[in-house]
Amino acid sequence: MVKIYANLIGEWVCLNSDPNCRIGENGVSPSIWWEENAEIWSPTNRGTSSEHRFYDLDYVHIYYEGKDYRINPIFIQIVTE
Repeated sequence: MVKIYANLIGEWVCLNSDPNCRIGENGVSPSIWWEENAEIWSPTNRGTSSEHRFYDLDYVHIYYEGKDYRINPIFIQIVTE
């Protein structure tokens, strides 16, 4: 079984534990997100207008336990048990 963990506000949580968890811009379950290529938002061209802006960093949108998060993909771990 594949489990998706994310560091949300300094705490590692298993996203699979929340049946209402949604991840990615399409809002799918963590398992489906992983099976469908684990899409992240990452601009292909970061021009000078977005060089020093937080908005243009890579991120993954996560809805977990009633809250929306936008985190960098380095804070996601995939564990196969």
